[in-house]
Amino acid sequence: MAVDPRGADLKRFVDEDPGGPVVMLNLLRFRDGGRDSYAAYAAELDATYLPRYGGKVLYAGEGSTALVAEDGQSWDAVLIVRYPSREAFSQMVADPGYQRVTHLRTEALSEAVLQATTPWKPTAG
Repeated sequence: MAVDPRGADLKRFVDEDPGGPVVMLNLLRFRDGGRDSYAAYAAELDATYLPRYGGKVLYAGEGSTALVAEDGQSWDAVLIVRYPSREAFSQMVADPGYQRVTHLRTEALSEAVLQATTPWKPTAG
């Protein structure tokens, strides 16, 4: 199961850019012992790459009680990160320094969802 974005995924991500900031939803399932590796990755991300590319963690937390989910649909952790643009995110993952630490994330996870979100437009009311 893929836990990292691939080249074709990143190309589609940029090609489908509606413009403006992007909020990325991260749903994480850790391998046995993977939390320490993910913590090391997160420390590098927070210290270097998020500030460099304008990213900001909006929320990070442990998964808890799943109220509506099928078996196997609960997650160990949730992370929500805002980037100034899809291009900024793409530049970050292409950064050679980032690529040297991304193995920590890959080694930590058994499964992941990384999904771009777009804000809902206000409705006239």
